[in-house]
Formats: sequence, structure tokens, C-alpha cells
Amino acid sequence: MRPALPEWFEAASIPARELAKELGALGFLGMHLTGYGCAGLGPVAYGLACLEIEAADSGMRSLVSVQGSLAMYAIWKYGSDEQKEEWLPRMSAGEAIGCFGLTEPDFGSNPAGMRTNARRDGSSDTDDWVLNGSKMWITNGSVADVAVVWARTDDGVRGFVVPTSTPGFSAPEIKQKMSLRASVTSELVLEDVRLPASAMLPEARGLSGPLGCLNEARFGIIFGAMGAARDCLETAIAYAGERIVFDKPLTAYQLTQAKLADMAVELNKGVLLAVHLGRLKEKGTLRPEQVSVGKLNNVREAIAIARECRTILAANGISGEYPIMRHANNLESVLTYEGTSEVHQLVIGQALTGQSAFR
Repeated sequence: MRPALPEWFEAASIPARELAKELGALGFLGMHLTGYGCAGLGPVAYGLACLEIEAADSGMRSLVSVQGSLAMYAIWKYGSDEQKEEWLPRMSAGEAIGCFGLTEPDFGSNPAGMRTNARRDGSSDTDDWVLNGSKMWITNGSVADVAVVWARTDDGVRGFVVPTSTPGFSAPEIKQKMSLRASVTSELVLEDVRLPASAMLPEARGLSGPLGCLNEARFGIIFGAMGAARDCLETAIAYAGERIVFDKPLTAYQLTQAKLADMAVELNKGVLLAVHLGRLKEKGTLRPEQVSVGKLNNVREAIAIARECRTILAANGISGEYPIMRHANNLESVLTYEGTSEVHQLVIGQALTGQSAFR
């Protein structure tokens, strides 16, 4: 991916279907899930794959995360046997692309306020569902074959498996992005989208369903952000070693070495935190607030590293010839998606105090 990324980022266009098939062939899609053609590897292996992919670009890791940890995970965890058999083998192979519709234009951090609704067209449990509403900032939306859409019903929030070819479904791509340009980001529009009763995810009731999926995706971000940070640091070290300033390499100056040392400390602390959380996840003891600690710390430190590395490259730091500004721009999105820093601070604060400060 690396050689093509500057061009994809500048053009704000990626060959998503070709990438999905290659990633699927390598076993990266839904790699932490079992069965249905998935690799069945553990959380740490999945995290390290996210780290390496995001070292190339956050948008590439987003494609993998949304496919495996949001769309596929939702069907794998909450879906019927028929839904799993229909979608998961094709999605793990990259032959079908998925997206995850939770965020709305007016409801991001507060998904409980969602306006997208689903109603029965009749009074029987076998009657069709009709969905109306919109979702925003949806990765993979315009290229997806299937969307997992969360909607309000008379029975609370429920999830639906929506083939994107269904009449009334559209996914206009969002343009003029300054971040995650090497990624497909879309709006989802549902206008009287009619689905059979079997389209509902039977095992997901209330917000615990989509929030459980978000925790899966946040886990990958904890590792992934460190990949972006590592790529920035490696680029800065290599550049500073060749850049001659006042008759010696930039790396020979104490101020430069202090910057590099501080960044290396934070990078390696972040990787160790990610691996530790991965080990807890492997044992089944990882708690949501611990995921928030990892996401809050690692993305925050990754942005700081990217910005500091940019100063070492000076004007060259803003050039597309080097990946640093691309990583920095991408990390601005990573900072606020899958839970803003403020949301994660409040999750941690509630765990510390026993008091909810969300309202």
C-alpha cells in the first residue's frame, strides 16, 4: 500500500474493492473472529496487524476495523445463523464489504438520541420492517454491499442487516475531507427501506449491542495509533540523520536527541499498554474503561509525536513526499471517532468515582 498512498490521499480515492480482496486473501478481515473463513487469531495478533496497517495509513486500518470489528463482529456476535452464513464468508474473503451505521448528523457521542427509526408494517413478528433516517461519517459506506444499521423501534434500539441494493437505500460519499482522505466516508440515507423480519439482528437489544461493537473497534485503534506514531518517528530519525545543519547531522544535536528520546519513550509505553490490554482481552478480563484508557492515551500521544516529528523535518514535514503530515491529519479524525477524548475521560472518571457525569 505504501507506494500508492500519497496518490490516494491527494486524490481522496482508493481502490477499495481491490484492497478488500487482497486484505481478505491475507486473512486480515475479521481475523480475530472464529469460523466462516475467519482466521481465528487472538486479540494481540489482531492488534499488531492493526499497528502495521496504520503505520501505512489510518484510512487503511479503518477499512479493516470497520469491516472486521464493526460490521462482521455485529453479525458474528448478534446475528442469526442465516445472517452469518450469508455474509461472513464473503466478508472475510473481501468479496463483500460492510459498513456500520450508528452515528447520525446530530447524534455522535450520544447515540441514545438517534432519530433513525424502524417500524413494523403490521402487527405480526413476521411482518416487514420499514426503516427511515440517516447516518453520517460512515467508513466504507459508498462501496459497501451490506450495512449494519441501528435504529429506534417500539422495543428499543435494534440492529438490522441491510443489503445496500435495497430500494430506498443510498450512500452519497462525503467530499472535501482534510483527513482520512485515503478512505471512503459516506452518509447513509434510508427512505422507506423495506426489510424482511429476518433482517433484524436477533441477539442485540438496546445500546449494549452497538456499544459492544465500538469496544471491539476501539481496541484496534489502541494498537493502530502507535503504528502511525512509529512511522512518523522512524521517518524523523532517518531524515535527521541525513540532514546536515551547521556542518553536522541534525541527529548530533542535543535538542534533537531529546525530542527523539521523549517520543520513543511515549511510543514504547503506548505499545506496551496496547499489548497489556490485549493480554487482558485474551483472558476475557478486559473492561470497557480500560479500553478507554488505551484509546485516550495512545491517540493523544500519537498526535503529539506526529506534530513533533513534523518540526524535525521543518518545511519538508508538510510535503507529501514524507508521510508525517498525512499521519497527523489522519490522527485528528482518529482522536474523535470511536469516542472523543472527552467521552473516554468521562468513562474513566465514572470508573474512578462511581458517578456518571455525562448529563
